[in-house]
Amino acid sequence: MSDTRTTFIATATVIVTGTLWGVYWMPVRSLSDAGLTGAWGTLAITSAAIVLLAPWVLVRRRRPERADIATIVAIALGGAAFALYSIGFVYGRVAIIALLFFLTPVWSTLIGRYVMGWRTPPLRLAAIAVGLVGLATMLSAYGQAPIPRNIGEWMALASGLLWSVSTTTIRSRSRMAPPEAAFIFALGAAAMSLVLAPMLEPWPTTSTLSLALIFATGGIWWVLSMLGLLWAAVRLDPARVGILLMAEVLVGAGSAAVLAGETLNTLELAGGALVLCAGVLEIWPQRAKPGLKA
Repeated sequence: MSDTRTTFIATATVIVTGTLWGVYWMPVRSLSDAGLTGAWGTLAITSAAIVLLAPWVLVRRRRPERADIATIVAIALGGAAFALYSIGFVYGRVAIIALLFFLTPVWSTLIGRYVMGWRTPPLRLAAIAVGLVGLATMLSAYGQAPIPRNIGEWMALASGLLWSVSTTTIRSRSRMAPPEAAFIFALGAAAMSLVLAPMLEPWPTTSTLSLALIFATGGIWWVLSMLGLLWAAVRLDPARVGILLMAEVLVGAGSAAVLAGETLNTLELAGGALVLCAGVLEIWPQRAKPGLKA
């Protein structure tokens, strides 16, 4: 396959992945309405993903132990971050949850500078300032203190922070093959969901659950989209991947506005725009200076 064709397919894969995650809130809330409230829905989805991935991993006969323990923990932590993100959709507005998660540039830059000791370009310092101003603007849009207003927003903020820790660690170490990485990712997500589920909501007693919806959601979002993203990410410039994934915010906000009546006021829109600008500023130096560590 030519480099041009590979780049085109990888780019399309990232766009599709972002679009899919933009509507991920729909099956999550459908399962919540069916009785899998709180973290129970995410636990069911990620458990289905584990079931779907396990035979593939076993057939390949690759052992996760071949990667160092820090990489394995980092991938599992990434799954835990996405579990928090997933659960957040049950308790918060879609656009706000997505935007809070996309504050990762702020946390990634701070971790890279003060924990990893990486050099911080001026544009990344600007990304921190812009991202924090956007956060404060978005959260104080109704005249309240600029802090998350509900448990869903707190989870989204925490998910972005955990994702930053995860990706910073993974970025500095060797990569694991996509199937094994996706399997460990799902394990981390299921573990986080299992811990939170009984703390947030009682054991579900409904009889209207749909195994087809559970496995379809786990298969499409946590297996196929993750495998595709992991494959594409190593074939594209990180800046391009980051920008293309921002389709998730736009699709999520738009679909929630149309289908769930969740609209943002002027200040929330302004704050959200600043958060997205922070994402562009964070990844821009990588394009300008490929040799610079991110």
